[in-house]
Amino acid sequence: MRQRLFFLIRFYLLTLLIFLAAKAVFMIANVADHSFTAADMVSVMWHGLTLDLSTSIYILLLPFLVIMISLWWDHVILRKILRGYYVFISLMLALAFVADTCLYPFWGFKLDASCLQYLETPVEARASVSGLYMTISLIVLVTATCVFYRLYRLIPFWESRPKHQPTATLGNILLIPVFIIGIRGGLDESTTNVGQVYFSQNQFLNHAAVNPVFSFLSSFEKTASNIVDYDFFTEKECMRLTQDLYPTTSEATDSLLNTTRPNIVIVLMESAGDFLTKAMPNLRRLKQEGIDFTNCYGNTWRTDRGTVCTYSGYPSFPTSSVMKMPKKSSLLPGIASTLRQQGYKTSYLYGGDINFTNMRSYLIGTGWEQLKWKADYTAEEQSTAKWGVRDEITFNTLYEQICAIDTTASARYLFGYSTLSSHEPWDVPVSKINDEVVNAFYYLDLCIGRFINKLKATPQWKNLLVVFLPDHSIDHETMDESKRLRNKIPMVWVGGAVKQPRKITQICNQTDLAATLLSQLQLPHDQFRWSRDVVSSSYRYPFAVHNYNNGFSIIDSTGFIAYDLDASRLVTNESSDAARLERIGKAILQATTADLKNMGTIK
Repeated sequence: MRQRLFFLIRFYLLTLLIFLAAKAVFMIANVADHSFTAADMVSVMWHGLTLDLSTSIYILLLPFLVIMISLWWDHVILRKILRGYYVFISLMLALAFVADTCLYPFWGFKLDASCLQYLETPVEARASVSGLYMTISLIVLVTATCVFYRLYRLIPFWESRPKHQPTATLGNILLIPVFIIGIRGGLDESTTNVGQVYFSQNQFLNHAAVNPVFSFLSSFEKTASNIVDYDFFTEKECMRLTQDLYPTTSEATDSLLNTTRPNIVIVLMESAGDFLTKAMPNLRRLKQEGIDFTNCYGNTWRTDRGTVCTYSGYPSFPTSSVMKMPKKSSLLPGIASTLRQQGYKTSYLYGGDINFTNMRSYLIGTGWEQLKWKADYTAEEQSTAKWGVRDEITFNTLYEQICAIDTTASARYLFGYSTLSSHEPWDVPVSKINDEVVNAFYYLDLCIGRFINKLKATPQWKNLLVVFLPDHSIDHETMDESKRLRNKIPMVWVGGAVKQPRKITQICNQTDLAATLLSQLQLPHDQFRWSRDVVSSSYRYPFAVHNYNNGFSIIDSTGFIAYDLDASRLVTNESSDAARLERIGKAILQATTADLKNMGTIK
């Protein structure tokens, strides 16, 4: 048994060393376009290690299976199978490394399944590079394959059958949970994903840290099945239907603030649909004290999608999560990146696992400089809620960050913050309301009230704008996607930077925060092509759209409809002009999906 265990350990460590060496080669090969230090290389290897560890386990699975069989049937054919596997895995690793390293200067992103589409047109692909380049790449490929194969062959096989086969078999079976935990990346809610290795504002370093084998395999789901083509109309008709729906300039914008350079806090309240504010008296009070967008609707039903909608003003999709597509999400505009260009310092706070659904890569890619998350808290604090650090603790962190602002300095700050306690399993430290779901929002509201009350007593309050809105709403009791009020969300602006209490009654989406906020700061927002300044006279057709799991809804002055894409029919019709609304909803879905699909493609 010991010989077989040592065989597996050596195989695993060799695979891991190959991955680390490939990172160094990748960086050195691209040094002409991307400068870095030796310390950067160490950081890349360290931060990328989790993906390397997980991917190495995948590659170890077949040898592990062979070992299990050999405990009872130790035939020479098993060694032949392993040698054949050595050839296969050596070639596959070499292909991944060479392709990743050679293509990166042209693509600017890591190896993924999109490269396969170019195999359909090899002549055009071949025309992109010289014959010498292809020859050198082929030589490197063959050499790398031979070297890898030779290294694997150096691992000695086991020499004898174990004396206690049942015990040895049980020992191997006990390794299976270790394999599963290693493959999924631990016991947290998030599973292993590309974004977890992002650590720098320098995207090249982030890309260098990504394991190309993992990137390629994990991209199949995102590129092959998540982006669905919607061909409801001809391209010309689709353009006609969506024309002027999303104005990208502001005209005669109504002024809501008393300064164009406030410090800004954006609080994404987990799941806090407007119908749940019945249990949130502090938020209702803030609606009266600040600017209340009374007809705002969420774009989506999940946190990863709602975060992108809010900070990038980018739409959601029925089957696609842009946050899970680092190649796409890194190209999005961001409130943070726009304000950084104006000298703002940016910081994001989340009490959960910031690697969940590639959240880290999205935040870094769209301009957030400093990230504070669950791992930055004590073990005791991390265990205060199922999802991580409960809200009263993180709200206090946010309060301390704001209080650290030097009010006499010219620097400005943007803080982003995602709450998490108002999420199933609804484990909050108070029990005021019998309904555990509603009770969780009561707890969130307590945290909001304490937070704002403390802020009002600080000198930072005078030049502060705090924006409250949820990432999405939820189903609860009879409230579901077929109901108009299900996706109505609160959006409230408060703080000393607010000129006076107002109610903005225009129908709008959470995606409209970006354009509306930037316009108040007298900044252009034309990069945010799917976001609208709702207090501008250019916003002539107020409406809101929402996408859920293979369906969409839309609301305007004529009413509300919900459309099921699986059934190809309306499931709710509360509009006096449902046919027109359905066509607009379909056209928007077709246009936005085409925009996502074409984003970052090589022309």
